[in-house]
Amino acid sequence: MSNLEKLTGYVGTYTKGDSEGIYRFILNTKLGKIEHIQLAGKVDNPTYLSITKDNKFIYSVSKIGDLGGVTSFSVEKETGMLQQINDQGSAGSPPCHLSTNTNNTVLLTANYHKGTIEVHPVNTNTGEIQPPSSIATHTGSGPDPRQEKAHTHYSGFTPDEKYFVAVELGIDKIFTYQLVDNQITQMHELSVKAGSGPRHIVFHPTLPLAYVMTEFSSEVLVLKYNANDGSFEEIQALSTLPSDFTVNNQGSAIHISSDGRFVYAGNRGHNSIASFVVDSTGMLTFLEHTHTEGDWPRDFSLDPTETYLIASNQESSNLVLFARDKETGKLHLLQSDITVPDPVCVKFLSIFQIIITLFLSVF
Repeated sequence: MSNLEKLTGYVGTYTKGDSEGIYRFILNTKLGKIEHIQLAGKVDNPTYLSITKDNKFIYSVSKIGDLGGVTSFSVEKETGMLQQINDQGSAGSPPCHLSTNTNNTVLLTANYHKGTIEVHPVNTNTGEIQPPSSIATHTGSGPDPRQEKAHTHYSGFTPDEKYFVAVELGIDKIFTYQLVDNQITQMHELSVKAGSGPRHIVFHPTLPLAYVMTEFSSEVLVLKYNANDGSFEEIQALSTLPSDFTVNNQGSAIHISSDGRFVYAGNRGHNSIASFVVDSTGMLTFLEHTHTEGDWPRDFSLDPTETYLIASNQESSNLVLFARDKETGKLHLLQSDITVPDPVCVKFLSIFQIIITLFLSVF
């Protein structure tokens, strides 16, 4: 079980090479070091993970024989190892993203290859995933050769969980949906710059704004968000690349600090994290580029204390640990020789549940 000096993290991977599934590691916050990397659960292509707020369950996208789908695991309290609960699969490739709501009643998946969003009811007590109750299918195309059809890349709930959002890389759109009796109803859609390839979205913690990372144009889009009806309006776009960089780059992940002061975006090709300062109105100013000490940073994550940032370099099979200055937002390299095969995403157990557990153990 994690404590505040030894935080438990997990890495989703591609299993096309040496990887066997989901890997577990310890972030030693006292030493500023990643330790004790080990296989936590065997599963094929668990490229994206979602951990429930109570730290009891982990959901993973997965390849299930000839099917693509999702798999649920329970988290062993003392060791952090994973025990498979069940899976749900269907014909075709696995999803590329998944997320759950706060109460762990619904699991959302986004399927890049199918251009779909699926809603899976979840048993909150056992973590068992049910067959999909509703599916939304996107159609269309875009001007980039990689936009020959819809390619849904993200699905997740809005901060108040009144709506959920789908980010459509293939047709340059952002959809807002509502769930009624676990059935999908479309509320709004926003078209962004043609050929930009929107990929992931994060919401500002206090302002009515969201930030979108684009894969093809390598930009961060600032969107005004109307929580009353779920609509968006684009108000700013900033490149994540130096003006003189002309080599192929594909934008990857985007994250925001919990105080809303800094936005971080990943560049695959330039192999960097682009950092931005958020002003009092939510608009962005570029801060710095930080090299990821490897190739193709597919994802990265702030640790629960937000004192560190961990990046996952997919092609060079290494994690990289940075110290993060909470006042300036700048990153400082600590460790880059952390081997994990074909890493994709990085997730941590919730610090809030850790604090609650430590409090209860005292009293």
